Amino acid sequence: MNQQLDLANLPKHIAIIMDGNGRWAKKKGASRIFGHRNAVKAVRETTETCAELGVEYLTLYAFSTENWYRPKPEVEGLMSLLVSTIRQELKTLTENNVKLQSIGDITLLPVDCQIELHSAIEATKNHSGLTLNLALNYSGRWDIKEALKSLVTRVAKNELTVDDIDEAMISQSLSTKNMPDPELLIRTSGELRISNFLLWQLAYTELYISDELWPDFRKKHLIEAIASFQKRDRRFGRISEQVKSGL
Repeated sequence: MNQQLDLANLPKHIAIIMDGNGRWAKKKGASRIFGHRNAVKAVRETTETCAELGVEYLTLYAFSTENWYRPKPEVEGLMSLLVSTIRQELKTLTENNVKLQSIGDITLLPVDCQIELHSAIEATKNHSGLTLNLALNYSGRWDIKEALKSLVTRVAKNELTVDDIDEAMISQSLSTKNMPDPELLIRTSGELRISNFLLWQLAYTELYISDELWPDFRKKHLIEAIASFQKRDRRFGRISEQVKSGL
């Protein structure tokens, strides 16, 4: 597996929009929650592969602020699944030296979800391998709004002036302040949108669209996405010749 990749050129941070659970279940004549339950293996295999390769951060879009609008039974099923999955996967996280974190307004999650999440975060806080970052009750616009509110508050308290605010300060006010911006965004199921995910952070992220529905996403698909990333010219506004010459 590793021979296909340049291990010196791995994306430090991979973000994934895990899409297609409902369609996967519909194809099998089952309920949407059946698709969500069968997506756990994709999460486990993706996390283990990132840990094995040496990827530093993996952010999974697990539940958006807009997902509350889904049918109540599906939302309740998702919350129950979240609790049971975190509890069941804690051993695997520990075995792989994975540190669990979250972004988003988790205060609006059911209390049992909050307790289970905090417990797992505490149990893995000293792990030094991959950081698995769950985006829960998260949206990119919410993240930017909260960052701006915090900066406005600091201006009002005379801790800084409006002219002090630059891109770096905004980045450091976001929920992802302790991690680099994603270098690779993977979206499954073939959809061509970013769905209000990490809007500020994705400014220069390489996009990879997989036609696989998320429950079918496996190690080989992740390897294909990283291999595609490694073939890209990341120019950041420059031309190819400048990048090649190190300018």
